[in-house]
Amino acid sequence: MRRSLTVALAAALVASTLTTMSAAAGLSPADFVDPLIGSAGDGNTYPGATAPFGMLAWSPTSTHGDQTSTGAANGYQYDTTRVRGFALTHVNGAGCNPGAAGDVPILPFAGDVTSSPTADTTDAVYASNFSHADEAATPGRYRLGLQNGVTTDVAATERTAIGTLSYPQDKPASLLFRTSNSLNGSEDAETHIDAANRRVTGSVLTGAFCGRRANGGVNNRKSYYRLYFTARFDQPVTGTGTWKDATLQPGGTDQTGGEGYATGKDRAGRGSGGYVTFAPGSKVTMRIAISYVSLEGAERNLQAEQPKKSTVDSVAARTKQAWNTELDRVNVSGGTATQRITFTTALYHSLQQPNLVSDVDGQYLGMDRQPHRVERGQDAQYSNFSGWDQYRAQVQLLALVEPRVAGNFAQSLYNYAKQNDGVWDRWVHVNGATHVMTGDPSAATIATFYAMGVRNFDYSGAFDSLYRQATVSRPEGLQDGGCPGQCVGQRPNLAQYLTSHYAPNDVCHCWGGAAETLEDAVADSAIGHFAELLGRTREAAELRARGAYWRNVFNPDTGYAQARNVDGSWVTPFDPASDRGFAQGSAAAYTWMVPQDVSGLADAMGGKATAVSRLDGFFHDASGNWQLKGGGPLKYDPTNEPDIHAPWLYDELGQPWKTQETVRQLVSSVYGTGPSGLPGNDDLGTMSAWYVFAALGIYPRTPGSGELLLSSPLFPGAVIRPAAGAPIRITASGSGKYVQDVRRDGRPQRDWKVDASFLRGGSLDFRLSETPTTWGS
Repeated sequence: MRRSLTVALAAALVASTLTTMSAAAGLSPADFVDPLIGSAGDGNTYPGATAPFGMLAWSPTSTHGDQTSTGAANGYQYDTTRVRGFALTHVNGAGCNPGAAGDVPILPFAGDVTSSPTADTTDAVYASNFSHADEAATPGRYRLGLQNGVTTDVAATERTAIGTLSYPQDKPASLLFRTSNSLNGSEDAETHIDAANRRVTGSVLTGAFCGRRANGGVNNRKSYYRLYFTARFDQPVTGTGTWKDATLQPGGTDQTGGEGYATGKDRAGRGSGGYVTFAPGSKVTMRIAISYVSLEGAERNLQAEQPKKSTVDSVAARTKQAWNTELDRVNVSGGTATQRITFTTALYHSLQQPNLVSDVDGQYLGMDRQPHRVERGQDAQYSNFSGWDQYRAQVQLLALVEPRVAGNFAQSLYNYAKQNDGVWDRWVHVNGATHVMTGDPSAATIATFYAMGVRNFDYSGAFDSLYRQATVSRPEGLQDGGCPGQCVGQRPNLAQYLTSHYAPNDVCHCWGGAAETLEDAVADSAIGHFAELLGRTREAAELRARGAYWRNVFNPDTGYAQARNVDGSWVTPFDPASDRGFAQGSAAAYTWMVPQDVSGLADAMGGKATAVSRLDGFFHDASGNWQLKGGGPLKYDPTNEPDIHAPWLYDELGQPWKTQETVRQLVSSVYGTGPSGLPGNDDLGTMSAWYVFAALGIYPRTPGSGELLLSSPLFPGAVIRPAAGAPIRITASGSGKYVQDVRRDGRPQRDWKVDASFLRGGSLDFRLSETPTTWGS
């Protein structure tokens, strides 16, 4: 069913130059997407069918022989070729295992159901092996042939899916709804079967994002949403049954029961679901829709998004066109087939989120767990905000290419904050405040949106709310619930922070005092700039001054960022390779996390020459060889966020040619095609967005700003066509990876950055060199 996408494209492009290959080979942007990129290793992507920013994503739930653990953050790991169902919701690239969602796995089973599927705790019976040769993943469509003889072919719309399930002639045909079996478990579930009307409905009450992780996870084993589903079939239902825990009820039509949020033996064998059967050899078309509000909402979604005459082919074609519209917002020309696949897939992964959570009638489930309607002027409610990750690259790409979606997303986060007593949570899953990670990424995100020209949200109200969060202490800021990984305080121990001008490690009630200080300094600098753009001069001065608090955790004696105690002493013993006082990163990595004041950081290190020398050592070993993958805690880590901006620091340090060299090396050696083509967790499009910017030769300078840093483009041509606004054109002539010169709108561009006015349209024409140059220095 499937060949390697790279091989297939290469064959299609024989005798065709890459600048004209789309027309010559009849290819569209979606044809350059391989959803399997990042599905092996720690990329944590999923290959299933989904629409741009879609609510529903039909994708496999795999098994290692433990029904309480798939062995993968999103339920799918390329190296695991046994599935226990196809779930309806997924989150792209979450960093913990399991991450979130994976709701209502549905298994086409070729056989009689003779025992409770929940009692099959090792997935020995109610699961099936498969071969990747029988797998085909394209944007909006996913096909898989199972070893049990069933083939599935499913296409997705934003809130629905339609699939053809083809059963073998010589075996019973069953379809299992594992309603309670979300990735992290569930508090409750219900399944209802209406055989006469060929319909299965139900819901699952779940949540528990990252509920299995050790650092704070127990605090997060809680429910916050109920997902409703409705499924209809075009073939007669010949039999029904339900199960709860170990008890099977042949002929049953209604069942309830959750699993809890434990793992292993403490959860195995618990849960409920139901099944329907069809005649052997049936070819069943299933239409399914979801809603976070109600069963009626799911029914309305199905009716609105799937006309009665829809087929898998027609829905797949519509969704492919929707993806082509999004992917054409950044269209590149030239390059190799491999480069085009890597780039377009990165763009695809970047634009999978945020995810719709409102129904077609505008209703959505609020953070107060009550139904709400979108605000006046708001198109839809969006969620799944991996703030600590996304604020560094993904939100900038979203604002650049889809500013209206960005504005809807900004309003969505503000809506949630209003429903959450004014608190902006740093990691929002559906309507759940999960508290995951550290810092105040909402401030950085909303400020960035505004700086990049996004205006379709209540930005004045959002600023006031964010300013209040940054200046008014809350009681949960003195709690340690969820710490270290999911501390409930969004500005932990704020009163002490405002007194000390850093987060004291011994009383911060946070993941790590040094990391919290660096993160909050970035956030405060960003909303300080936001205040300045709004004309709020007093708040701007206050917050921009707080953006310099990073200096208070920079130890001049060690030359690194370092945690401090409340009495002012440095936390010792100190080791730059240690994560003591930091969050998912070492002191060596975090020290560079001062994008708002690179020159100030260089001065603190002893000057730009010293900073450049240290940065060289961050990317190379003692012999000068590149050290970009697996170099240890003292080296650059392309798989995690605190230092992903570091290659661009050479621009401001006076040696732009080293940014050009380092970025190109990363683009060429760390990213690629195939299941292992991502360096690490995609983190809701963050790592993919980094690649998109890097390949274009531009990168966001700092959160809260619309400025872009410059490097050297990978492709000879690129056109950015925002959903609103004028196009941006980028060309590169000559060979090599170094910049000889640049012209902006036909005039010489001598600086290593362009201001926010460039986002309103224009051109950058690069002339490249094989050897380093002094351009921009």
